[in-house]
Amino acid sequence: MGAATDLTDPVKTRHDDGVLVVTIDNPPVNATGAAVRAGLMAALDQARTDALVAAVVITGAGKTFIGGADIREFGKPPVDPALPAVIAAIEAFDKPVVAAINGAALGGGLEVALACHGRVAGQTASLGLPEVHLGLVPGAGGTQRLPRLVGTLVALKMITDGKPVGASQALETGLVDRMADADLLAAATGFARSLVAQPLRRTGQLTVRPHDAGAFEAEAERVAKKARGRSAPLEGIRLVRMATESDLDTGLKAERETFVRLRDSTESAALRHIFFAERSAGKPPELKAVEPRRLETIGIAGTGLMGCGIAVATLAAGYRVIALDQTAEAAEKGAVRIRETIAKSVASGRLSQESADTQLSRLTVTADANLLSAADLVIEAVFDDLQVKTDLFQRLDGIVPETTILATNTSYLDPDEIAAATAHPSRVVGLHFFSPAHIMKLVEVVRCASTAPEVLATALAFARTCRKIPVVTGVCEGFIGNRIFSAYRDEAERLIEEGALPQDVDRAMEAYGFPMGLFAVYDMAGLEIAWARRKRQAATRDPNLAYFEIPDRLCEAGRFGRKAGRGFYLYEDGRKKVDPEIDRLIADYRAEKGFIARAIGDDEIIARLLARMAREGQALLDETIAARAEDIDVVLVHGYGFPAHKGGPMFAAPQQLKTTT
Repeated sequence: MGAATDLTDPVKTRHDDGVLVVTIDNPPVNATGAAVRAGLMAALDQARTDALVAAVVITGAGKTFIGGADIREFGKPPVDPALPAVIAAIEAFDKPVVAAINGAALGGGLEVALACHGRVAGQTASLGLPEVHLGLVPGAGGTQRLPRLVGTLVALKMITDGKPVGASQALETGLVDRMADADLLAAATGFARSLVAQPLRRTGQLTVRPHDAGAFEAEAERVAKKARGRSAPLEGIRLVRMATESDLDTGLKAERETFVRLRDSTESAALRHIFFAERSAGKPPELKAVEPRRLETIGIAGTGLMGCGIAVATLAAGYRVIALDQTAEAAEKGAVRIRETIAKSVASGRLSQESADTQLSRLTVTADANLLSAADLVIEAVFDDLQVKTDLFQRLDGIVPETTILATNTSYLDPDEIAAATAHPSRVVGLHFFSPAHIMKLVEVVRCASTAPEVLATALAFARTCRKIPVVTGVCEGFIGNRIFSAYRDEAERLIEEGALPQDVDRAMEAYGFPMGLFAVYDMAGLEIAWARRKRQAATRDPNLAYFEIPDRLCEAGRFGRKAGRGFYLYEDGRKKVDPEIDRLIADYRAEKGFIARAIGDDEIIARLLARMAREGQALLDETIAARAEDIDVVLVHGYGFPAHKGGPMFAAPQQLKTTT
């Protein structure tokens, strides 16, 4: 083996018995930035002119092959060589080029691998084209080469869903030629040597294999239905179909034109905005030098639906869990609920039985609060009542060590009041999970007035370990998400008073991209829950503030939502229907209150609701409850169904204003 040679900083080469091993070393994910592209071209030049080199192997340093393009280059002047040119050079190279896929080969990384004449995957390899999540299609040949290699149906799913496949599935579909059991580079260099003096298999020259047209169209219909206004999945369908109808050059030209058009669209800008916002969320600059504490055992007080979800997420993250409930009977029911939730993941194939057994071996469910003395962090998930929560924390003061962090999962209560009732307020923090907690990605991490920096840093690290997206919020009623959602609801109610109907509001917002309209969400959640809270607050409500009485009247009539078969809508055989009775009830309410109805179009509904959310978001920034507008967008996207391809209310409201003025 020869010594490594630096061509450019992120690309290194070394000789291995006639094979030039090219290693991309561009942390953190070996992205194909300008220096990497130049380095790959230089490596090809070296291999071309070196008579001792008979073949080339391309691999990545660390745990990643190539994690994709450097999206920080988007919007900047292009720097040669462009990735399509690099890929064309690899595919046309007259010596064998083999990809040794040592980890993630995503986006441009997979496109590089597709251009190679052979592919060998390591056991941890992951291959995918996730561009759709950024509002894009692959732009360096992915939509044209992938169908030629694996067929149109597999290609369509990978391109439009954006989900990576593992090494075994890649081998099964023909995406890779071999899997390496142990030494990946040895397997790849051996494979490369076997291709010397053989006709090279150039992916772009392959003929797309015949496909089941019916299956393809059914999948295309599924993708189109799921797109909900996003352009990239539909363009992916068109381009994969083009691979079956056009020559490679025509397909590549159409792909590149589509990529550039989508890259410059508001939709892609919104998705990139969310992409970067997710990665910077939960990283307050003032905590940069603060080391989080090591956590091993997590206590969870309450094993209802929320407590169960938190327990499942925490077990999946590798922690030991001690779950507490009030009685032995309640604890046993909680244990059953946790086991059944994990069993569903096994049944769906998301979790192996071995992993499930390992997780459950770390679970203790008990009615003995003293067992929580072993916990490094205790999260309460009990009834959302101030007295109940403060009583619990005061009890824990006498059980757990002073170093144990106490976290409240309250949605609306003031965590500062809860903290003030404890012996050590500095160890109290908010961890507001969203239900179902084992599925929803968002966690609002509430910085209380006395929360110690180390405690906040630990709470953030814990959330990230649980594969959540943590967003720091200050203390106010509803924190970031529920406060903005309350403003959204309030504006929707004003629209109803002025002339819109629930189905009008829901239709407009679903057309905008929300998975479900506001009033349909009410019905699904159950109207009686919010009704009970409103009744508790009635004595302290400001009589001068506007109050929308329709939900109360629905509850008084037994219309509690979907589970009652009646709410804002009628439900027959599980299907939602507009109910003329609601239209009459609203008309009578307007007449009683003196409102004069007018026609309100979808554009006005959307504009007003977005503007109201953005105004409330700005108020949160002004009050320093939220640190950044991007944090607000992340909360609304991941906690409340705001369409990611619209970027969140703070990103979207100015865009909507431009289109309506």
